[in-house]
Amino acid sequence: MTKRHINIMNINKYSLPYRVMAVAALLPAAFIFSSCHNSRADDDNATESQGVQVKVIHLEKGQLQSALKLPGEIKPFQFADLYAKVNSYVKNVNVDLGSHVTTGQVLATLEAPEMNTQLLEAQSRLHTKEAMFRASRATYERLLKTSRVPGTISPNDLDMAFEKMSADSAELLSSRSSYHEVQQMLGYLVIRAPFNGVISERNVHPGTYVGPAGKGSDKPLFRLEEQQKLRLSVAVPEMYTDDARHASEVHFTVKALPGDTFTAKISRIAGSLDVRRRSETLEMDVANKDARLLPGMYAEVQMPMPGKKDVYIVPKLAVISNSEKVFVIKSVNGKAVWVPVKCGNESTGKIEVFGDLSDNDQIVLNGSDEIKEGTPLQVAAK
Repeated sequence: MTKRHINIMNINKYSLPYRVMAVAALLPAAFIFSSCHNSRADDDNATESQGVQVKVIHLEKGQLQSALKLPGEIKPFQFADLYAKVNSYVKNVNVDLGSHVTTGQVLATLEAPEMNTQLLEAQSRLHTKEAMFRASRATYERLLKTSRVPGTISPNDLDMAFEKMSADSAELLSSRSSYHEVQQMLGYLVIRAPFNGVISERNVHPGTYVGPAGKGSDKPLFRLEEQQKLRLSVAVPEMYTDDARHASEVHFTVKALPGDTFTAKISRIAGSLDVRRRSETLEMDVANKDARLLPGMYAEVQMPMPGKKDVYIVPKLAVISNSEKVFVIKSVNGKAVWVPVKCGNESTGKIEVFGDLSDNDQIVLNGSDEIKEGTPLQVAAK
C-alpha cells in the first residue's frame, strides 16, 4: 500500500459519515443507562414518600415483677470464741467436737497454783485490815464518849482518832476489793458455755498451756455456735437496694441438698453500703431445728423484686444503645424522634424505662440507630 492510500484512509476515518455512524451505535447504550437511572431514582422517591415500615407499641405504665439471683452465705445465729482469761493449764475437758451444750454448762476447768497463793495473801491482808479498822473505830468511839465530859479530851485528839478510823476503813475496802478480784480470777478457771449451741472447734487437751496472751492464745479453747437458728447473709448490689427493701422473703437452695428449696424472711437491713463491694447487706433468720443446714454453706438466693409501681415498661427490643446514648424511637406525626432513656429492672424480655415519655406514646418496636431523627415512618398493620 502506498503512502497516498494511507493518508486517504486517515482522512476518511474522521469524516462526517463515519462520525454519524459512531454516534448512532452509542445511542442504544445511553438510552438503557438513562432508563435504569430514572427507574432507581423513582424507587427511592417512592420509598422516601412511603417511609420506613416499623412496628409500634402504645406506651403504658405498669409494674415489672422480676427476681434477682444472688449468692448468699449461711452463718450461725451467734457464735463465741472462748479463750482463757488467766495464764494456766488445762485440767479437764468435758466436751468434744460436735457436742451440744447448754447455757452455763462447764466445758473445761483450768488450774493455776499461783492463783491460790494470791488468794491466801489477799485473804490475810483483808483480815489484817479488818482488825486495824476495828481497833481504830473502838478508839474513836471511846474518845468520843469521854469527850462528852468537858476538859477530858482535846478536840485535836478526837479529830486525829476520827481520821485514823477513816483511813483504816478505806484500806479495808481496798483489801476487800483485792480479795474479791482474786476470787473472780479463780472463777475464770472454769470455762462455761455462754449460750446453747454446738462445739464446732476444740483446740485444747488436758495439760495444754493457755493464757490471754502469747503462745497459749494463738487459737481459742473452743468455738461455740448456735445452730438451731441461722443467719442467711446476702450482699445486694447498689442498683437494686431500693427494690430489695420492698421484698419480704426470699427462696434459696444449697448444693448439699439439691431439689430442696428453703424460705426465709428478711429480718435485718444494714442501712449503708459496703464501700469496697458497693453493696448493702441483708440478713434473713432461718429456722434449723432439724440441723439440715450447716454454718458456712453457700446458698443461691432468689429474691423477688416487685419493682416500682406506675413506671413505663417496654420490650427490650425497643431499647437501642450505641456509643453515644441509650434511647427509644418515638413516632411523632409519622416521623422518628429519638428519646434518651435510663433503664431499670428487666425480666422476661421487658424492661423499665425512664425519660421524656407520656402515656400512649407510639414506641418503635423494631427500631435501630439506622433510623435517623426525622425519618418518615410507616406503621405496619398488626
